[in-house]
This record gives sequence, C-alpha cells and structure tokens, in this order.
Amino acid sequence: MELPIILVFAIIGVSILLFITEFFPVDKISFFIIVALVLSQLATPEEAISGFANPATITILALMILAVGLEENGVIQLISDGIKKLSILPLILLTPAFMVISASISAFISTTAVVIIFIKIVNQLSEKYGFSSSRLLMPISFAGILGGSCTLMGTSTNLLVNSIAKKHGIEAFSFFEFSLYGLVFFIIGLVIMTIASPFLPKKKQSNLSKDYNIESYVFTVKVTKDAPLIGERLGDIDFFNNEDAKILKLIRNNQVINNPGKYIKLLANDSLVLMSNLENFQPFMKRNGFVLNEKRQKQQTQNSDKATSEYDMTYVETLILPGSNLIGKTLRGLRRMSFQGAYPIAIKKRRNIRNTKERLLRKNIKDINLKPGDRILLEMQEHKISDLYNIKNIAILNEHEFKPNVSKSKRTMALFILLGVITLAATSILSILTASLVGVSAMLLTNIIQLESVYQKVNWQIIFLLAGMIPLGIAMSNSGADTWLSKHLLVLMSNQTPMVVLGILFGITMLMSGVISNNATAIIMAPIAIAVASGLNLDIKPFLLAVMFGANFSFFTPVGYQTNTLIYGTGAYKFKHFLIIGGVLSLILWIVGTLVLSTLL
Repeated sequence: MELPIILVFAIIGVSILLFITEFFPVDKISFFIIVALVLSQLATPEEAISGFANPATITILALMILAVGLEENGVIQLISDGIKKLSILPLILLTPAFMVISASISAFISTTAVVIIFIKIVNQLSEKYGFSSSRLLMPISFAGILGGSCTLMGTSTNLLVNSIAKKHGIEAFSFFEFSLYGLVFFIIGLVIMTIASPFLPKKKQSNLSKDYNIESYVFTVKVTKDAPLIGERLGDIDFFNNEDAKILKLIRNNQVINNPGKYIKLLANDSLVLMSNLENFQPFMKRNGFVLNEKRQKQQTQNSDKATSEYDMTYVETLILPGSNLIGKTLRGLRRMSFQGAYPIAIKKRRNIRNTKERLLRKNIKDINLKPGDRILLEMQEHKISDLYNIKNIAILNEHEFKPNVSKSKRTMALFILLGVITLAATSILSILTASLVGVSAMLLTNIIQLESVYQKVNWQIIFLLAGMIPLGIAMSNSGADTWLSKHLLVLMSNQTPMVVLGILFGITMLMSGVISNNATAIIMAPIAIAVASGLNLDIKPFLLAVMFGANFSFFTPVGYQTNTLIYGTGAYKFKHFLIIGGVLSLILWIVGTLVLSTLL
C-alpha cells in the first residue's frame, strides 16, 4: 500500500472517530480535514476548498434558504395548523396519518424542518390530550427520512450521490427516477412503525417535575450569607446522600473542588454544581436558602409591594433546533445576553458517547457549548412566556399557543414560489440547482425573506460538513484509494453473485451511516460503489442507489441522521429503542432493498 493511500485512510479513520465521539463540532472537524488534505498534498489548495463551490453544496444551501422563507412567512405555521386538526383521530390512526404527512412533505422540504414542526405539534397535543409524545415522534422521524428518500431533492444525501455520479461521467438521476423504490420502502416503514408504536415508551414526557432522571439537568447554585446550612458538612445534608441527585463540584474563592467529600463544610458565597431532577432540586432550594439568580431575587425584593402574581415565576423548557443562533453559545454567555426576560438556569445535553458525569466534572457547566438537540431550562415570569417565540429556531416543549402575525399575501407568494421550484425541477425544465436559485432570487426580489434571517437561520454546520467531506472524496480518487479498496473488495467477493455484492455494499453503507453523518457516508461510499460496479462490469446506478438509500436508512442509532438526534434530545427515548425498533426496520429494509435493487442488475 502506497503512502498516499495510507494517509487517506488515516484521515478517514480519524475523522470517523471524531464524528463518533463528537470531540469537536462537525464543522470544525470538516475544516481540519481540509487543512489535513492540503498539508499531506493529497489535494491541491483549490481542490481542498472546492466543496464550497460544489453544485450539491450550493443546491442544499439554496433549499435551506427556501425553507427559511417558508417559515418566516407562515407557510410552516399553516401546515402546522392543518396537521393539528388530525388530533380528532384515535392514536392508532394518528401514527400512520402523521407518518404519511411527514413523508409527503419531506419529499420536497427539508426533512429536518418537517420533523421540527411535528416536535412542536406533538408536544402540544401530548399535553392537551394526555398521551405520550414518544408514541409519535419516532414514527414521524423515520417517515420523514423515508419520504425524503423518494425524490432527488428530498435529502442532501440524494443530491450528493447524484453530484458524485455526474463527476464520474455517469448519467444523472431524474427527479422521480427512484420514487417507486422509495415508496415501497416507506410502506414497509409505515406498517412496521404502526405495529411498533404501542411498544414505544408510554410515559408522558411533558411534565417537568417528573420527566427527568439523574442525568437530566445540571444546576449551579450559590450559598447566601444567611443560608441555614453554613458551617454544616456536606455529608450531613440529605441532598448529598440522595441516590437521585449528586453534588458534582464545590467552587470556593475561584478554586474548584471536584467530587467534594462529605467532611467539607459549607461557607457563605460557596457555589455548588448539582446534578438533579426538578423533583429533588426545588425543595432543596426552598429549604436551604440557596439562590440561582441573585439579580432576580433583588428585583423581587425591591418590588415586594406589587402584586405577587406579577412576579410568579415558572420553569420553561426549550429545545435547541438546527440553525439556532444559540448554537455554540454557553450557559454563561446566555446569561449575559438579553433572553426575552428569561434566566437560563440549567442545560440538559443530549445524550451521546461523551456525555458522562466525569466530563461534567472536568469542565464548568457554564462553559459547555450548546448543540442542536440540547435543552435549556429557563426561569421566567409566566405572563412573558409568549416572548420566547421571538427567539428563532427553538422549540418550547410546554404547551403555549402563539401565532405570529404574517402577511397573507407573502405567505401565498412563498407557497407559490416553492411549488414553482418543485415544478421546474420535477419536469426537468431547470435543474434542481437552477430552480432553487431562481426560487431564492424570487423570495429576495419580493422581500419575502431578508438575508439577515438567512445568516441567522441556515444551518451552516451542514454546509461546512459538505465543504470538508467533498474534497475527501477527491483525495480518495487522487491517491487511488478508491481503486485500491474496490480491487480488494472485488477479490473478497469474486465468487459472489451480483446481488450479494450489492447487499454487502448496502449493508456497509447503512452501518457507517449509523455512527457518522449520512452525508459523510455517502461521500465516502459513492466512489467505492462506482469502482466496484465498474470492476464487475455491472450497471452502476443500482450500486449508487444502494449507497443513497443505505446512507439514509440509519434508523438503528440516534446519531446518524439529524432528525433522530432531535427526537432523542427531547428525552422521549433511550438508545435501546433505536437499536431494537430501528434495528428491525433497518434489517428488513436492507433485505428488501437488496432484492428490489438487484432486479436492475
């Protein structure tokens, strides 16, 4: 094996490890990949940055901007209002109904945007009608993924694979070329998830006082000068010995003591970092005279002559969505900025391989960066909750009805622009790239959307991910790594039938997409699929479709696809629910997909 090939595989291996562990954000990992390719001379500087100008990257960016325009002008809210009317259906019918709607919209609008709509709707319906949101969120997420796989513009994965195919001189896919296969896969998913929905967690998730276990929230509290526990040893505090709560740190005079021992005595102005649920935390605060927000406490004292109800405080839970300008900020940073009268008191990190108590001990919770799927617990006056809707790309997980004022003419225009883009692309009058750029231009010309909103709401992490991973595919070709790998795969599979080879490629792609981004998987596997198919003198398109569908069908983990990460972040599921239910669905789709696509060979 030559040195360039070794270097490519080393970069891919390190990248996959970083993606799995989430040691760095995906955009930062992608930037490191670009630099590594240039320094190792696996790609020229021009090739290394070519991902920013790749047609797939620009197409995905344009489609994101269109989605922002739809949200800004009430089209998303219009869809949301229509979906809510289905609440009259019994739960057993609500699941397939929501799945059909999710899949249908996701075929033309970003799957992530669609699932965000449903997260808000389902949480509201769950609160109102008393059923578990977990019975619906996973089927909806899976349906969105399956629906997005039905058309060329449905997911970024499809656009990427199509772009790679064209670069290799292969005929591009048409808009609906693989829709029939996608429909078959969706029907399978619809049946399986409808049957499986009664076995999903039945616990109602919207009651904050009962919702969280020990891994839920981390609070930082301060010992006031008149706190009754001053001088007491930590071991004598009932909270210290509570199995459902833990004192992570004691901060005294800017010195941090991790895992403080039971013989340490509390002093005035000490700060404690606690891990607890609200059920334990609220009585602890009330009984012991600790404070979260001294500024708010002073305000209440100064205004004690006013009606108490005006200052009634409540806890509000919010979910960080992709594209939020809060992503990357810290709890410390949030407390410094204007937050619509709310005070961020705690965060809940979405669970992943690196979310351990030991990590929280090593790093100040106030300095941990927020990511999509994280939750923030806010303390605020109850009558000001509606102000939170002014913050873009967060979902309020409590039920609080609020409808922003939008222009009906702009909403109608935005909807017509979307339909125009779909029509132009579906009829091949214009390419998806051209049609989407025309759509964005139309929104800008008619003032339906402002560029300031685009800068704030587009998920730039995805753009940087694509920009970093696309040159990695170029480096594989430059070094001959794709040819080397395909030759060895051909040797291993030389005595196998084409259907088995197709199934192996499908399975490998699906397994990879379960641990790293579906886009990254597609970029790595598509050139290999082309090389394997060429080596066997077989039609290349079935192998590309295997990569396309395999990269999308990462149902067995919550980290491969962004929508799964979001519903996992709501706290409705454990990893085992994806592994068992999603695993069964993935296995069946892998077998059926292999059989169906092999008919094209």
